[in-house]
Amino acid sequence: MLLAHDTEASLTAAVELVNTGEDPDTLLTVEAVDLWYARHRYTGRRDRDDAELDDLRAIRPVLRRLLTADRDTAAAIVNDMLAQAHAVPRLLRHDGIDWHIHAVSADEPLVRRVVVETAMAMADLVRGDEMSRLSVCADDTCEGVVLDLTRNRSRRFCSTACANRVAVAAYRARKKS
Repeated sequence: MLLAHDTEASLTAAVELVNTGEDPDTLLTVEAVDLWYARHRYTGRRDRDDAELDDLRAIRPVLRRLLTADRDTAAAIVNDMLAQAHAVPRLLRHDGIDWHIHAVSADEPLVRRVVVETAMAMADLVRGDEMSRLSVCADDTCEGVVLDLTRNRSRRFCSTACANRVAVAAYRARKKS
């Protein structure tokens, strides 16, 4: 299944946000939020304060639960998230981004927009039976979430650092044998 560009974008942003909570935590400042916000081309309201930072940090476990859930659990979580946000999906085109779905107003708090956009993207994965696109990092020392957008679904690590760490460990183990 080919995922829509907004689905990929929302999932990529959510996975990166969740993974900022891994040790060491990398979402510690408003400036870190600025970088994440810009990298993932979010638009709309930004409060740029510690409360917004705290809200984003607080939703990471909620998003982790969603992103690592089985299909039926993910469907229930998505339904709850969308109901709580009073989401009303609509198609928009703005800022050089072609038609895509927004389900809450651009003047809603950033954290609500992140939750709803992630829930909408997960709805696509659930409907398309594409939950295998999400997993936990294959590095035993990492709990990072992996979003596999490859054709052959071969991505196993949340980052190049984890992949390299496992490869080096395997190389050293072979050398000892």
